[in-house]
Amino acid sequence: MKPDPFLRQVAADLLARFGGDLKDVAVVLTNKRPIVFLRKHLADLAGKPMWSPSFFTIQEFIRQSATLPEASSLTQFFVLHRLHNALLREEGRPEETPDEFYPLAETILSDFAQLDYDLVEPEAVYAELRDIALLQQRFPHLSADQQRFMRQFWESFSVGKQTAIQQKFLQLWGRLPKLYQRFKEELVQQKLTTTAGIYRALAENHADNPNFISIYKQVAFVGFNALNRCEINLFTQWQESRKALFYFDADSYYLDDNLQEAGLFLRKNVRQYGLHNALGEFPATLRSKADDIELIAASGSIAQAKWLSNLLVDRPADRDTPTRTAIILADESLLVPVLQSLPDGIDFNVTMGYPLSQSTLFGYLDGWLGIQQQLATNRGQFVHHLDVETILTHPLSGLSAEERDALQGNITANEWLEVPVAELSLKSGSYPAFFMPRSGNKAVLDALHALLEGVLTYRKNAHSLRHIEAVLILAVKKALNLLQEGLAHYPELSMSFLCALIRKALQSISAPIEGEPLKGVQIMGLLESRCLDFDEVYILGANEGKLPNITVAPTFIPDSIRRAHGLPVLENQDALSAYLFYRLLHHPKRITVVYNAVVDDRNSGEVSRFVRQLAFESQFRFQRRIQQQPVKTISAPPSLSLPKTGAAWHKLSRYLDDADPDRPKLSASALTTYLQSPLLFFLKYVAGIKEPPKITEEFEMNRLGRVVHQAMQDTYEQLKAENDAITAHRIQAKIKMLPQICLQALSKELYRETGRIQTPNSMQRILLKVAEEYARVFLQYDATHVAPLRIVELENERDYSIEFPITVQGEVRTVKLYGIIDRVDEVNGKTRIVDYKTGRDEVKYNGLDTLFAPASAKSNKAMIQTLFYTHVYEQVTGKRDVEPNLYIARRLRNEGPLFYMSGRGKYVAEGEELERIKTQFVEFLRHTLEELFNPDIPFQHNPDAILYPNDPYREFIGQPQASEEEP
Repeated sequence: MKPDPFLRQVAADLLARFGGDLKDVAVVLTNKRPIVFLRKHLADLAGKPMWSPSFFTIQEFIRQSATLPEASSLTQFFVLHRLHNALLREEGRPEETPDEFYPLAETILSDFAQLDYDLVEPEAVYAELRDIALLQQRFPHLSADQQRFMRQFWESFSVGKQTAIQQKFLQLWGRLPKLYQRFKEELVQQKLTTTAGIYRALAENHADNPNFISIYKQVAFVGFNALNRCEINLFTQWQESRKALFYFDADSYYLDDNLQEAGLFLRKNVRQYGLHNALGEFPATLRSKADDIELIAASGSIAQAKWLSNLLVDRPADRDTPTRTAIILADESLLVPVLQSLPDGIDFNVTMGYPLSQSTLFGYLDGWLGIQQQLATNRGQFVHHLDVETILTHPLSGLSAEERDALQGNITANEWLEVPVAELSLKSGSYPAFFMPRSGNKAVLDALHALLEGVLTYRKNAHSLRHIEAVLILAVKKALNLLQEGLAHYPELSMSFLCALIRKALQSISAPIEGEPLKGVQIMGLLESRCLDFDEVYILGANEGKLPNITVAPTFIPDSIRRAHGLPVLENQDALSAYLFYRLLHHPKRITVVYNAVVDDRNSGEVSRFVRQLAFESQFRFQRRIQQQPVKTISAPPSLSLPKTGAAWHKLSRYLDDADPDRPKLSASALTTYLQSPLLFFLKYVAGIKEPPKITEEFEMNRLGRVVHQAMQDTYEQLKAENDAITAHRIQAKIKMLPQICLQALSKELYRETGRIQTPNSMQRILLKVAEEYARVFLQYDATHVAPLRIVELENERDYSIEFPITVQGEVRTVKLYGIIDRVDEVNGKTRIVDYKTGRDEVKYNGLDTLFAPASAKSNKAMIQTLFYTHVYEQVTGKRDVEPNLYIARRLRNEGPLFYMSGRGKYVAEGEELERIKTQFVEFLRHTLEELFNPDIPFQHNPDAILYPNDPYREFIGQPQASEEEP
């Protein structure tokens, strides 16, 4: 016969013992959740109206012995900080600021509380130990095992080998006993106490109200497991005075087996401390239980929650049976994915609460705090553009689309990596003063209150305020009020520390999710499941490392010394987790355990050792399943082919219409784009799809090229203005001025004017250094191998365009070619076209037969562009024998300009050979243009063309091909 749930057994026993006198009984539980269920069982079993007993959590019950209020964690910190600095002054050491001391304070306060809970004298733990002899002198009362634990710790603290960290640790240890004593005295002086202090005072018989328990006929302690020393002393004392009853929820399967860690604390409670179980002998349910356990290996963390939907979809509704189904989250980070995965129509109740840290509200608040920290660092001058973008697009900002677009456009147009605060004065939104810098504790907290009010008003006016959001806003305001009270009597804190305190307060906030606690599926963490039994249990996140959780609270008391004094150690945490897991198996007929089988940097992919242990030792039958996440494969899309018809042909044919006054011109860049990919040419020059404006913090080669070109133009314009004859000496003098020239060139590139950049940021400094080096290579080559020279013209944007004849469908048409030439100069009577290149351009000449072959033409863009400029220049000016010169920054110093012949190690293409190349280029150009304007040849992507990962057009064409180098 299936036993009754544990709380129903407790209710039946209480009714049998006390009947109508239950109103004089106190029932104390480990947490609030079981109180609701126990009340229901009492009502069901009584079958009539009755006076309820008084229900408490253990903290609430013990707190009745004190009259002083508890100090908040913030108050405890500031008291501790002030006292610690007083001790440092006495030792002649420098004081510590609040933000320096805060991480230490959290650990110190936690250790102080642990010492109180377990009635350990601080002097016995924090003594400044130097060696084993001193240890034995100070602690003659310690057993051999205790001294062995101590010795293991101190072996690493040899007097002759102490590091600075060890020395600092010893100094802190020696200081802590005095700090503990003064901390206690200061709290009493301020008429405050702590939870741990209340426990200790009651256990040591100096509580304000030690006889508070006398008002109850008897006290029932339900579902306790691991007890601290205060609880042990009090429980045994109350049992001896016949004031206490104990209801332990356990099974003899793990209680009677000394090797079972799940029964560790219960064995101590019953055998060592002599606490009696009011329900009599412990049941032996698990020993004979042979139910099925479904063990599911999920393919990912979120997949566990998604799989839950499949498990629950066919289950009957749990509207009137609160103990039917429970979802236990061994990994509590799965709460939100679980809530998002529940099937429609299922009632549920969450005991854990919705964490603020996983809400959009927290992201908005955290963004404001981060921006305030930035503004405090840079004196309220600017905010990083990514942080501005995050807030402008945040769903709680409430910014109008017009204002948001205007701001984003302004930032992009000015290319502000760091946006001036003066430009961030908002006119709309939930909190227009979002980017206003604040200083001082009160101003920051007042601004957060105003921000919350703005969000609340905005969501209400937009009719989009959800209940959970309103509850979170209220919880945040309460936390900020407590923080404001705690900071009222303390000096102004640094912005970074103040923001850290606020984040700490916010991260602990959760809002209860509305639901009927006695209806529907119960969703809870492992701790909240204590005392509760269910017919169906789904345990999610049952991975090793989560069950049990391997994280350890920080402490200044080493493991060996904790063992010597009986303080909690890691095994205690494992034993508690094992108990919570095993007790979940007492009652249900259907058990499902789900774990993440994917191995990554945060997960071992292993199921909990508790599950493996159960499979090895018990009679449970494990049904193992692997959750195969469906993966939709996407076949490669067909090659995009766009016919030259309709609107596409209409726009393309405008290049051939010599009667059109706005006839487009074909540039060298357009030609090489077509050679790279006809489809890319269509997107850029026919469809007119422009690259989206963007701000980048990465090093962009195209920007570097424009800065270098501008620097070279400025340099030679200055030289030409001074004297038409440019000598090597004058060029060398300009090289020394390159830092300033490049800075002005960058200012022109970014802001279209000089002098705007006074202090370049880190990325700009890197770009300037590279630009200076490239310009130096070009100028040094000119000074060494070219000068004297005369500049004919620089960057002429008006004069160089020609009509180029081609044949289209048997008819002679013309295309207008256009080029902007970097530089035209004269050297020894020879006219030269100079084209600067700063990328990884390939220039390989293997002979006339292969020079303009498709594979070579696509890779030799720089060479084709230079020949293009040369041809246009010769046709416009009538000059002949114009020499094309490529200045490739990466190769100029070692290989020189012009066309490099691979494998021969010398430069060619001079005289008649150069003229043959020019002639062949004209034929190649005509053939390419006739192909471009042939209506029978569609626009298609060249599969051999390289599209780099940051190319904005790759979304139209497909995935980029891998390449070893990116320009």
